[in-house]
Amino acid sequence: MKRLPRGRRHTIISNARFKRGGLDVMAEDEQKKVRVVVDGEDAGQRLDFFLGQTLREYSRSRLKGFIAAGAVVVNGAAAKPSYRVKEGDVVEASISLPPGPLAAPEDIPVTVYYEDEDVVVVEKPAGMLSHPAGNVTSGTLVNALLHRVGALAPVGGPTRPGIVHRLDRGTSGVLVVARSELGHKSLVSQFSQRTTGRTYVALAAGSLPLEEGTVEAPIGRSSRDPKLFAVSPLAAKEAKTAFAVVERFGDEATLLRLRLYTGRTHQIRVHLAYLGYPVLGDEKYGKPSDVVDRPALHAHALAFDHPASGARMRFLSPLPRDIVEACERLRARGGPAGGGL
Repeated sequence: MKRLPRGRRHTIISNARFKRGGLDVMAEDEQKKVRVVVDGEDAGQRLDFFLGQTLREYSRSRLKGFIAAGAVVVNGAAAKPSYRVKEGDVVEASISLPPGPLAAPEDIPVTVYYEDEDVVVVEKPAGMLSHPAGNVTSGTLVNALLHRVGALAPVGGPTRPGIVHRLDRGTSGVLVVARSELGHKSLVSQFSQRTTGRTYVALAAGSLPLEEGTVEAPIGRSSRDPKLFAVSPLAAKEAKTAFAVVERFGDEATLLRLRLYTGRTHQIRVHLAYLGYPVLGDEKYGKPSDVVDRPALHAHALAFDHPASGARMRFLSPLPRDIVEACERLRARGGPAGGGL
């Protein structure tokens, strides 16, 4: 059995049970004017890199162009892309939304759990993007929702109306989208204040030595591949994930329930890979699997306060067929059955 990595400053593995409290995922609110105050965790980063973590829809080279053109200032003054930001610096950007066609309605089947004039709660299947991005302009959840429920909140840019949080392309599960400006403002606030609740289920490769625990390890962009993320004590934001074992399949895999206390990009995938037990089928942070053909990660439960009534709303998404079948294959190989969601 492998030993879990430890680090005095950036990793804590504990046997403490889940604590009450909200969870956090990244909230997006694309605007022409952006103002960000640098905190201690980001101090020392290059200005273009720091800005890229806020304006992820722009390439690094394009951000450099904005900075060179004077569209980005630090403490009211022009700065170079190589400027190292300091704690307390005020970074302001006045730039246009990224060009691109408006998302178009498409008749794509989608499961809707709940809808009203402010929000729509939906199941995102694995393999579907949350919204148009890059060269992908169709076949996304936004395209499907525009056809299914009509207008979404006109906040968030032309290609991602109503989007306040996302699931990776290969991740399935429950997602909430704003349909009104009230809904958008409320949900963005709840995600940023960590009062939402999100629980995931994942199949991890190998057998974790603990029944439950918490990982605190900051995440930033990988130095080896800027498209990926990695645990690093430098130039990274705090990230906290709690896990509990649901079922073990011998030494081959472990079914986990996970809660996010922060919402960094690829957080669960990165944290499990860092521990040495990557998500089964995750080719970017682990390796392919013969029991599942995508990262076996599912957004299982979602809770938030309704923007208008304030009532606490909770939604549960059952495990998709491919993960259920993966568990059955693992049991058939002789892994002891036990536990359950």
